[in-house]
Amino acid sequence: MTLLSIDPSDGEPLQGYPAWDEKQLDQALEQGAAAAQAWGQRPVAERSALLARAAEVLLARRDTHAELMRREMGKQLAEAKAEIEKCAAACRYYAEAAPAMLTDEMVKTEAGKSLVAYQPLGLLFAIMPWNFPFWQVIRAAAPALAAGNTLVLKHADNVTGCALALEDIFRAAGFPAGVFQTLVIPIPMVDGVIRDPRVKAVTLTGSERAGVAVGRAAGESLKKCVLELGGSDVFVVLEDADLKLAAATGVRARYQNSGQSCICAKRFILVDAIADAFLKEFRSGAEALTLAPLARVDLRDTLHAQVEDALAKSAVASLGCVKPGGKGAFYPASILDRVKPGMRAWDEELFGPVAIVIRVKDEAEALAVANGSSFGLGGSVWTRDLKRGEAFARRLECGSAFVNSMVKSDQRLPFGGIKRSGYGRELSHHGIHEFMNVKTLSIG
Repeated sequence: MTLLSIDPSDGEPLQGYPAWDEKQLDQALEQGAAAAQAWGQRPVAERSALLARAAEVLLARRDTHAELMRREMGKQLAEAKAEIEKCAAACRYYAEAAPAMLTDEMVKTEAGKSLVAYQPLGLLFAIMPWNFPFWQVIRAAAPALAAGNTLVLKHADNVTGCALALEDIFRAAGFPAGVFQTLVIPIPMVDGVIRDPRVKAVTLTGSERAGVAVGRAAGESLKKCVLELGGSDVFVVLEDADLKLAAATGVRARYQNSGQSCICAKRFILVDAIADAFLKEFRSGAEALTLAPLARVDLRDTLHAQVEDALAKSAVASLGCVKPGGKGAFYPASILDRVKPGMRAWDEELFGPVAIVIRVKDEAEALAVANGSSFGLGGSVWTRDLKRGEAFARRLECGSAFVNSMVKSDQRLPFGGIKRSGYGRELSHHGIHEFMNVKTLSIG
């Protein structure tokens, strides 16, 4: 079997990677488990120094890796370069912050000495998607490696080149053999890796369907699991919002990475009083965009089927919503207005450059619609009254809520969702502690 990378701009094959057999997989897992013993015992200062070195390697290879992302999944070069820079920032953050995060926590009790110690679990298994081929991996790997765990990666088949480049980054930075490895395996072998006793915990960023499968296998194996799944993030615009700022930010929030982000703004919930004025500004910004292709043609076709369903049920194509002819997985910046219950676009995540517009009469209805989704990853609200915005954001049922700003991940803050958007947290001190034994010690 061969894992194939395909250029999404024209559908032509780029490179094939022969899939490993069971023996090759077993050797990698054995090496990762063995490496965990020594890596976890190394002083955190040494692990941090290597992580800082990884940041330097990332930046030195920025342009090369940006071009690789462009070829394998269609990302625009400017966005790809920014992604590499964000990865380097996360490595630097944990290189600097990990020593304090892993320091024993002293607790006063009746015992002579009581404390909480943070100890690594061992070999972790990361299953990652194609939409941010470097960032999704580094987001999980940087805290995991700083904590003293080792990691094996199963990346999406279409970005296998990026996966191997990531392994080479850590090798070039001086990480010992086995600390970070890319598994060149097909999807049917993933379940066995999850259940392998040498693997101590699992982290997945992916679809709901993948989350159910991974969560089931991890649960049946009694292993810790972090799931970062889909999202249908709201972008709520109240009647007192700065419409020009909201619309301009909304364009970036919806169409970044050609709309292929779990935290892209997807549901634009607009109070009736400003809906038309906001849409005029928003549509003007969207019309000016030139988008990269989606990562695969089948993803583009799925997106268009969701659009066609909405149009057949009385939604209005305010912009785009027409599938282009010709080669490649291109789709225009689109706006679906007057989306209502009963349409697929109301309930499902639209993973591509289509904004859905839901009109509501007031703030109370906006909150009800926002929280009526089965997803709970992120959301934003727009109002000139910051106290009002904070109160609204606190009531949003999601893992990250922003006032007058687009939803984004930041290594200093925890990232993750609730409901069908998953569970567990990445980034910040919450992320580094997810895959550690939080161990109580009571002495004397």
